[in-house]
Amino acid sequence: MFRGLRLRLTLIYSAAALALVTLVGGGVYLLLDRYFRQSTDLALQHKMVHEFALLDAPLPPALATADQDWSIARGFAAPPPLPTPTRSSRDAEHGDDEEHGDEGDNEHQSTSSQSRGVQADLAFNAELSSIFVMPLDTSGRLLFDPNAATPPIPPDADALAQALAGGADLRTVTDSAGQHIRLLTYKLTRSDGPVALQLGRVLGDQEFILSQMLTGILALSAIGTAMIGGLSWWLAGRAVRPAHAAWDRQQNFVAGASHELRTPLTLMRASAEVALRLTPAAESEQRELLGDVLRETDHMSHLVDDLLTLTRLDAGHLSLERKTVALADAIGEVGRQVGRLATERGLTLQVEAPPSQVFADPIRLRQILLILLDNALRHTPKGGSVTVIARPPAQANALTRIEVRDSGVGIAPEHLPHIFEHFYRADQARGASGNAGLGLAIAHGLVHAMGGQIGAESVLGRGTTLWLTLPTAP
Repeated sequence: MFRGLRLRLTLIYSAAALALVTLVGGGVYLLLDRYFRQSTDLALQHKMVHEFALLDAPLPPALATADQDWSIARGFAAPPPLPTPTRSSRDAEHGDDEEHGDEGDNEHQSTSSQSRGVQADLAFNAELSSIFVMPLDTSGRLLFDPNAATPPIPPDADALAQALAGGADLRTVTDSAGQHIRLLTYKLTRSDGPVALQLGRVLGDQEFILSQMLTGILALSAIGTAMIGGLSWWLAGRAVRPAHAAWDRQQNFVAGASHELRTPLTLMRASAEVALRLTPAAESEQRELLGDVLRETDHMSHLVDDLLTLTRLDAGHLSLERKTVALADAIGEVGRQVGRLATERGLTLQVEAPPSQVFADPIRLRQILLILLDNALRHTPKGGSVTVIARPPAQANALTRIEVRDSGVGIAPEHLPHIFEHFYRADQARGASGNAGLGLAIAHGLVHAMGGQIGAESVLGRGTTLWLTLPTAP
């Protein structure tokens, strides 16, 4: 039980760590991808502005705005360097007493502007060197090649048609080698020369960086998850250790108390039996009291046995002798034993067992059937019926299903998921008393110990079906 709890805690810790790593790594990856896309688009637009200027074509407003965005994004929003004024012009405008101060200011401004201009040119050259230019005519034919190397793709006719219709087009295409290329196409505003300019940039370098980054994120996630998984296993072990120790002490106490109670209960029952035999038949009241002592002693003995069985089941120390059991014989024998009790209570007991076999402990299987039948008889009013049905598997190596149905009061939906819990008062949930809440918990533990499953289905006021499945014997 605690090993499963430790494993669940480890999985929760590891999942939380993996989610955090994935969130951080994914966020960085998406930010870098977004930066590359925006940078590429701005670079294409800025290059287009230069090409328009070289062709002495009027600049569209959208390109002018994009060029300002490019400069601002890279911190080069300062105006271009101003020419240094001549001495004669300065003398004509200012007096001799201001000559030296003005000259120093102008030289400082000029130097600063030139420095910013050099930085801007370097950044532009580095960013724009990978962009190729294709001047096109109306048919999409390349008029001349101004590039140092041949463009990796021919002009894109669809992009040209969209640009001629709408003024501009921006898209990503794929060449024959499978690499992606970002294309920006603009319709020229001059009546002579090329009809449109198509600029492109190969995205292979950016995609390679993103691929390397994704590989690194995945590797770090795997390593981090493994390390955090080991640490989580250790932390979960420390977290459940006090609860495990307390549980062991409780189990040892219950087992010890059960063993210690058996001897006095046995002595009490023996003494009560002797006293009952020695009591004259005329003393009816005395014999009735001794009979009550015997019944309560038997009840306490059964309770002690149930506690000991539960303790061994929880600790995994209950020994089972699994063998091939014929269901027809097992269910038929239990049915004959319980049938007399059902008749006394005015109930009808029906048994339907096909000639199939299960792999189980015959003594524990009988105990399970008695628990389920006792539960059904106690909650079925007079005139009702209880049915035991065994269903053979529909295919080989499947599980055999056994059902115990009653026409009793049923179980409310809010109580149904809890009826197999330790000390849960199933009788209280169904309007009766006198049950310690151990029978169904023992049945649940025994069925699982034999490799099966157990469950319940109920409709309030119409009855309950308790079912279990066991491995089918060949």
